[in-house]
Amino acid sequence: MLVLASASLRRQELLRAAGIDFEVQPADIMEDPLPGEDARACAERLAREKALAVARLRPQDVVLGADTIVVVENQILGKPADAADAARMLRLLSGREHQVITGVALVVSGQWSAASETTSVAMAEISEKEIADYVATGEPMDKAGAYAIQGMASRWIPRIEGDYSNVVGLPVPLVYRMLRDLRKD
Repeated sequence: MLVLASASLRRQELLRAAGIDFEVQPADIMEDPLPGEDARACAERLAREKALAVARLRPQDVVLGADTIVVVENQILGKPADAADAARMLRLLSGREHQVITGVALVVSGQWSAASETTSVAMAEISEKEIADYVATGEPMDKAGAYAIQGMASRWIPRIEGDYSNVVGLPVPLVYRMLRDLRKD
């Protein structure tokens, strides 16, 4: 059985849409970057830690962990701490291109593999009023980089380069390849 080590409704929706059967058992780990850790290494490490935490409870299952971060000008943006932090992140992203990196890890019988996907996202300029109105909706609060491309923020995203599902929170083609490769072993 595939177990998703995440409570993310978006990740669940993406897996269901791709026809991948799974159960949910969220992992409870700290999601902070380590000092000097680069974005890709951070995303992959957090995905691995989530998967390993759940795999200890479900050693007979295949466990999928994932972590999405946003990077702008070498600054890692995770989930906002509060409304002011969400507004700060949106100001940083306004009128700029940024990268969305999702680390993915699979744990099977105590062995793990990890990979990541990077997508470049262009964001239009956003006014202070638009930022305040968007933050007031609550949508940015549990999203890396404080926005949901599949939600209201879609109006500010004129272009992406790469995997759309990655920006939503789970690079489905990468996950599918990893699961397919697992079945070959």
